Parts: sequence; structure tokens; C-alpha cells
Amino acid sequence: MTVDLSTHRVLANYLGRPKSLAEHEVDFGPSARLALSIEELRRSGLTGRGGAAFPTSKKVEFLKDQKRSTRYVVVNAMEGEPAAHKDRMLLATNPHLVLDGAMVLANLLNADMVLVCVAREHTSTIAIVDRAIKERGPKRLQGPSFELRTPPGRYVAGEESALVNWLDNNETLPTYRPTKPSTLSIGRGHVLLDNAETHANVGLIARFGADWFRSVGTSSRPGTTITSVTGNGKASVVEVPYGTPLRSILNGASINYTPRAILLGGYGGTWIDGRHLDVGFDDDSLRPLNAATGAGVIVALPPASCGVAECARIVDYMARESARQCGPCAFGLPALAANLDSLARGQGSPGVLARLSALCDEIDGRGACRHPDGVVRFLRTALAVFADDFNHHAAGHPCHYAAVPPVCYIPHRADIKDLEWE
Repeated sequence: MTVDLSTHRVLANYLGRPKSLAEHEVDFGPSARLALSIEELRRSGLTGRGGAAFPTSKKVEFLKDQKRSTRYVVVNAMEGEPAAHKDRMLLATNPHLVLDGAMVLANLLNADMVLVCVAREHTSTIAIVDRAIKERGPKRLQGPSFELRTPPGRYVAGEESALVNWLDNNETLPTYRPTKPSTLSIGRGHVLLDNAETHANVGLIARFGADWFRSVGTSSRPGTTITSVTGNGKASVVEVPYGTPLRSILNGASINYTPRAILLGGYGGTWIDGRHLDVGFDDDSLRPLNAATGAGVIVALPPASCGVAECARIVDYMARESARQCGPCAFGLPALAANLDSLARGQGSPGVLARLSALCDEIDGRGACRHPDGVVRFLRTALAVFADDFNHHAAGHPCHYAAVPPVCYIPHRADIKDLEWE
């Protein structure tokens, strides 16, 4: 695993193995009496690292205003996104920092229970979290109790409403929520849910304060981000301040070529031209490119790659991973996948590109959740960035690199396991 520790924060003092509670407290100080006010959390400017970038303090304030006596804090470490591996790296490095943040938020909300969710296929991560929870005891100094939960590792199972639905009724069905924050519930108890990296940052802010947290990053996106980087045939994790140029992030991951294209945000994200290496990795800098940081996923596609072949494999995966609870997912995404598969195999036709565009228009904004919208966003940007490839394939003449082995990782449902990092 490649880790850039030039900025020591959530991945500080990497040992190559998970730290014990005693080692964690040597590095970061005692965990037992950590506390944080909503005002300090608000001043920090912490936003969620799971993709939506919603202010964490607003989620906490919203939940405190709800008139329910039972509350849960949920740590989302599912990482159903195939190109994401940062939360597993974080838990394999500083698991107690994640638990610290969850404890602080639970105490702030008077929540009795923290549920840490790890996909059941990620067996080594489950063992790490289980050991860390046991080290802290069932209930430590009147703090919340911790429980480990292991939902199925489907792509949509990590979406926050799907995850809470599974915790509530054992069904991983996402729901459409037009506004945020919105209420998520387990039984009669309301839920505060954030990904593992967000909780780790709460643990740091509780120790070092808002001003320290804001000392790196940008004014609108303070702090660092852990990025999952794929390139050179390997997966890497790099922790950098928000605003760091993409070129520096790729260099930190030992990617020394100029990418043909860069995928930001994962398989429901955005392709940009690989020449945009000097743009900062933050939403303000990426907005002119109609892109965003999302969940901190970067895929650097090598120059000798076929955009059509890569996209066909990803859209097929995303179609198979949908919840199939609405027309766009049950019929629209498979139709996109079938047309892309024909294109990738050199069986294009003059009207196929227009057909793909029309399908995107029919699907966009009509799903029961945001999953189909993400696939449409991914494909529309691919059609622009890989226009030459798509035109060649549509004319029945696959591009030069159509037979090159694929770069983007697609898990096989029968044998999903923890990623092996270089």
C-alpha cells in the first residue's frame, strides 16, 4: 500500500497494521474524555467525506432538533464503490480514531449506541473493527456502546438510506430524498450517519480544535482528504489537503504518466480530460469542469486505453448492482449496458450514439434513488471525453486499444474480498 504521510492527520504514524488502543492514545492522547461542542464543529467547517460534502454540524443540529429520545450514530465503512478503498485503509491504520469521532458525536447527541457497518465480504476489516471495539469494552466511562454490523457488500448497500433500511428491516433499498438533511430512522430512533473518514476527522477536531483543522485545505473545504487512487495497475491511498493539484496526488501515488482521462468520484462520477492535471482537488476548482471530489476516488486511465471498453464494463456492473425497484434501474440501465457492450465488441451502428443519448435523457431524474443519475452522469461525460473512441466503435471500427486489458476494477459477486494493495 502506498501512503503519503507528508500531512499527518487521519493516517498519522502509519505502522503497516492497525494500532491498539494503547498505541493510539500514545499518538493522539486519551480517548475517554473527548468532547466537542456544536459551535466548534460548525467553526471547523467539516463536511462529509462520503460524497455529498454536506456540513457535519448541520446534520447534528438537525438531529438534535428532532423530538426523539432514541438516537443512533452509524459509521458507514461499507465502501461498495469498487474504486474506493480509503476507509478500509483508515481502519487498517487508525481504527480507534474513527471510534473516537463516533463516540464524540454520540455523546453530543445523547445517543446510546454506535453501529459500525462493514461489508460482510471485507473479512479482514471486520476483524480489525471487532478487535478495536472489544478493546474499548462494552461501555466505557458512561459513553455509548459499540456494535459491529455486516450488511451485504452490494454497491447500493453503502448508500446511506439503503444502509439504514438494512439496519432497520434487513433490506438494502435506497430511497429518494430530494432535500438534505432528512430523517433516517431505525425503528423509532433517528440516525446520524457519516462515513469512517468523517468520524476520524471529528476525533481530531475534538482534540486539536477548529482552527487547527482549518489550517490546511481551502476556505470552503478545510482539512485533508484521503483519496483512493487507481493507476499503474495498483491501488494507492494518498492523504492530502483539499486544493492539492491532481498532478501532485498522482505523483504521490507513483503514477508517472499523463493520463488519457481521469475519473473523479467513482463509477457514478465524472470523466475529465487527462490534461487537467493542475486543477486543485476541491469542489470549487473542479466545478468549471462540471466535476466534484465526491467520495475521494481518482482513476488515472493510461494513454493506451479504450474508453468505450472501460465504460461498457462499468455500466454493466452498475446495472447489475442496482436495487431494480424502479423502471430506470430495472430497464434503463440494462439497455445502456447492452448498447455499450455491442459498441465495445465492434458491433456498432450509425444510430447507437443517438440511442445512448436518448436513453440517458429518459433515465435522468426519474429513479427511485440517485443511482441511475450517477450512471447517466458517468456516461455523458465519457461520451464527451472519449468522443473519438465512441465514433470509431459506432462506425464498426474499434479503436486501437479495444483489446488492451481493462484498468478499472470490477468485483465478481461470487468472490468479493478485501482488495490487495501494492
